[in-house]
Parts: sequence; C-alpha cells; structure tokens
Amino acid sequence: MWLLFAFLSALFAGLTAILAKCGIENMDSNVATAIRTIVVLIFSWVLVFVMGVQNGIFHLSGKTITFLVLSGAATGASWLCYFHALQIGDVNRVTPIDKSSTILTMILAFLFFGETVGAVQICAMVLMGAGTYLMIQKKETETGKKTKKTWLLYALLSAVFASLTSILAKVGMQDVDSNLGTAIRTAVVLVMAWVVVFATGKQKTIHGIGRKNGVFLVLSGVATGASWLCYFRALQIGPASVVVPIDKLSILVTIFFSYFVFGEKLTKKSGVGLVLLVAGTLLLLKK
Repeated sequence: MWLLFAFLSALFAGLTAILAKCGIENMDSNVATAIRTIVVLIFSWVLVFVMGVQNGIFHLSGKTITFLVLSGAATGASWLCYFHALQIGDVNRVTPIDKSSTILTMILAFLFFGETVGAVQICAMVLMGAGTYLMIQKKETETGKKTKKTWLLYALLSAVFASLTSILAKVGMQDVDSNLGTAIRTAVVLVMAWVVVFATGKQKTIHGIGRKNGVFLVLSGVATGASWLCYFRALQIGPASVVVPIDKLSILVTIFFSYFVFGEKLTKKSGVGLVLLVAGTLLLLKK
C-alpha cells in the first residue's frame, strides 16, 4: 500500500510545480507561498477531522512534537527557496535540482537509520547526479546570465532543506497518525511563511493579487496537500530510501506539463539527463 501512496504523491507533486508557476507570475514568491500554505493547512486539517484522529494531538510526546516542528521548519525553508527559484528560473532546470535532494536523503538515511546503501544505491546516486547536472546545463540567454547564480542558489538550498524534511519527518511520524502529523507540520510552515512575508514588508502586496493568481495558488495548494498526505503516509509505513526516490518521479509529470503550458523544451543534453535521472530513481526500487 505504501507504494501506491508514494506514486500518488509523485503525481500531485508534479502538478504542484506547474500550478504554482502559473500562480506566482508577477507577484512576490514569499507571499504566494504563504497563501498556498493556508490552502494546504485547511486541506490537511479537514482530513484530520474526517479521519477522526484529532484527539491524538493530546497524546504527542515531546520528541514527536520537536521533530514535527523541525521538519515543518525545514519544509518552510525549502518551499520559500523553491518557489523563488521557480519564479526566476525555468521549471525544467529548477525541478531537477530540487529532486536531487534524493541523494542527500539517502546518505542521511544511511547515517541515521542504518538503511542500506550498497552498490545499487551508489550507482543510482551517480546516475541521478549526472542526470541533474546535464539537465541544468543549458545555453544562457542574456536574461539568464543575469539570474543564473540566483536561481541556482535558491534551488540548491531548496534541495538541502527538502532532504532534512524527509529525515526529520521520518522520526516525527513514528508515533503519530500521518494525517495529524502532516497537519501539525503544515501549521509550522504557515507561521514561518507569514513571518517572512511581514519581515520583508510584502504583506501590502496581497491586495493586488489578481483572480488568475488566486485560482492557481489555491489549486497548487490543493495539489500540495494531496501530495503531502500521500507522501508522509508512505514515509510512515515504508522505507525512506525508496519512498523518497519514487516521490521524485514527479519530475516526469512536471516536464510533461511544462512543455504544453510554458513551451519549455528539453535539449538533447537535458533529455539524456532526464533519462539518467529517472533511470537512477527506478534503480532504487530494485530490492
């Protein structure tokens, strides 16, 4: 069952990037992240009450609360970096870097959980690393030269925080229902996102958000909520070293829709990179 949840997580995560790219057009990325998080929070808490697990919040241990908060903070940092990178860079280049967090997650899973990292896993990491490198190698336009280092930095930071999210959530989700754990984490992300908005003085721009932006932000929030619920359920009952790679297959969904929605085309080099990245991901499923 965890395998199904992992693949559903990948599907919704892939749609999230496309919907969010449409939603953050011509607006501050931090404000967009904060608004999206409201939708995700509502989505996750509704499910908590539907499943009748809300009383579990009164039985959480200090350790569980600590790791849920930490994983939520890591998610917030990852989101803020990712959507800013997505706003100023191409989807086809930002997404592969974000997905490369799999490599760091596998290393951390080995160090903290003792999960196996043998010849197959090492080969997979090499393939994913090479694939990611090829996908971000693209001839720069004049505008691209100006923003290259900026989007790349934010994309890399997004990947690092995403890796920490998986590891911290794995620990925090052990003794709590996955739906409740996801809802608690989302509350942390919401607080963090709005603190950043007010700290940067961007709250005044909320009134200028257009209907199109609002619709796509809501849809991306719903997609994120669905992805999270599936992902953390899979993470709770399945091995992190396998669940995380499957989730990263969302790049196929993202690349597919980025072509039709934004007209972003893969070069031969980036196409080879995508094949290597997917091959490395699928290799991890071999047990």
